[in-house]
Amino acid sequence: MLVVEKRRIHPNIKTILRSIVCLVREPENLDHIYDLEDGLRDTKASLLALEWLNTQPEVAQLIQERYIAPPPDIEALLQYPQDSLGYAYAVYIQKAGFDPSFYRTIQVEDNVSYFLLRVRQTHDIWHVVTGFKTDTNGEIGLKAFELAQTRRNLAVFLVGAAMLATLATSPQALPNLLKQIILGYQMGEKAKPLFAQKWEENWEKPLLQWRSELGIEVSL
Repeated sequence: MLVVEKRRIHPNIKTILRSIVCLVREPENLDHIYDLEDGLRDTKASLLALEWLNTQPEVAQLIQERYIAPPPDIEALLQYPQDSLGYAYAVYIQKAGFDPSFYRTIQVEDNVSYFLLRVRQTHDIWHVVTGFKTDTNGEIGLKAFELAQTRRNLAVFLVGAAMLATLATSPQALPNLLKQIILGYQMGEKAKPLFAQKWEENWEKPLLQWRSELGIEVSL
């Protein structure tokens, strides 16, 4: 008698699927992204990504320490030297009209939740350091970079959703999107782990020095 093995469906599958559909329809709605990330939080892929991250000593140390920095003072950072990361970040935030604490907060209860909070906290710093813009191609290029650096499952979904949305609405733009994805992934593979960095303790360090030390070549 043939026995068919029943595969357990993840309890958050409805949330995940609904978030994906909403994200394809409204790719710039951050709530859909956070809903998707929250739905993916307790999946096996998240745990495997965390296991892989912990094989990197610098990253493992930060996760164990659960380092969290206070929200940056943009006005104070604007007083830093103009070649510094702090100044570049402050100008980036100011020009874009962003709130540096815009991200959805999450209670740190374990290593997975700490990882998610720290990634959200430093997202725009990664933009500045890697040089990826905040348009669709730039965001997805950065997600490809994150994928190479962290194996984060959200990055897989967002890259896939962007490709599907572009194919459906602007197929002529797909080649440029693919170039950004390839570029981002290759940059992420070559660079040292950005997640391990305590950026906020070294705002004064020149941006070019950060890029040199981390092995990031900006050619966007």
